[in-house]
Amino acid sequence: MGKAYGFVEVSSVTGAVDILDLMLKTADVEFLTWERKLGGRLVTVIIQGDVSAVTQAVETAVARGKIKPVAHLIIASPHEETVKMVEMSRDRLRKQGRI
Repeated sequence: MGKAYGFVEVSSVTGAVDILDLMLKTADVEFLTWERKLGGRLVTVIIQGDVSAVTQAVETAVARGKIKPVAHLIIASPHEETVKMVEMSRDRLRKQGRI
């Protein structure tokens, strides 16, 4: 199977840490970046891996996270423009020393 992205959005930074921990422990996925909006009241965690691993990780986060996700999404074989958007987020946070 090909590369996929998984997105899980929760309503707090601590909730984001919880779901990231669950996803990384559940499946062979890699943390890519995170986006905080509204002063950290909405946090989107982005992972990547093969489609089955990302699906398993996202489903586990949704089912077992301490805070119910606001939204979640899996994108199989992301378009090159989507890849660029995620890479820009990751690069920006790296420059800031946040990941």
